Amino acid sequence: TTVLARPGEPPASGELVEAIRRAHAREVVLLPNDAALRHTAAAAAEQARTEGVRVALIPTRAAVQGIAALAVHQPDRRFDEDVVAMTTAAGATRYAELAVAERQSWTMAGICQAGDVLGLIDGDVAVIGADLAATAEAVLSRMLAAGGELVTLVLGDDVPDALADRLEIYVRDGHLAVDTVVYRGGRQSVPLLIGVE
Repeated sequence: TTVLARPGEPPASGELVEAIRRAHAREVVLLPNDAALRHTAAAAAEQARTEGVRVALIPTRAAVQGIAALAVHQPDRRFDEDVVAMTTAAGATRYAELAVAERQSWTMAGICQAGDVLGLIDGDVAVIGADLAATAEAVLSRMLAAGGELVTLVLGDDVPDALADRLEIYVRDGHLAVDTVVYRGGRQSVPLLIGVE
């Protein structure tokens, strides 16, 4: 069951409780996919528990961590074992996002100007660039320097398929044993999400 977040208006705990009810399940795993939603999701989990639903909250901070958790989900596995496997997969997924700076500001990587492309790794600005593709390659280079087996790319609506093709080639040329998976993320607040697991 998916709860869509509207830009600038995160879902309330009541919306999450309604989604849990719509699932019609005795056991539910919540994946907030955003650090700012953790407390909201925890409140929804508590409410659902009072209604007799067994709820586990996996504190995913990005959609790519949620994808990793869902990839290992096995409905026929015992609930506790499944939650452990999903939590492990999410926790082993490092994430990044690329965004466009709205104004000049200080960052961990230096001063950025309005219009610069920012590469944020685990929430901190690590790369400042002039174009989306080159900045994405710099972010991937940093992330893959620590190792990895799978790169997940989630492209926003306005991002051309050519960017995904370029990044897939970049990963394949520099890291032969690393696979790349590409998803279209639809309308999201950033043009590109990256996961490395």
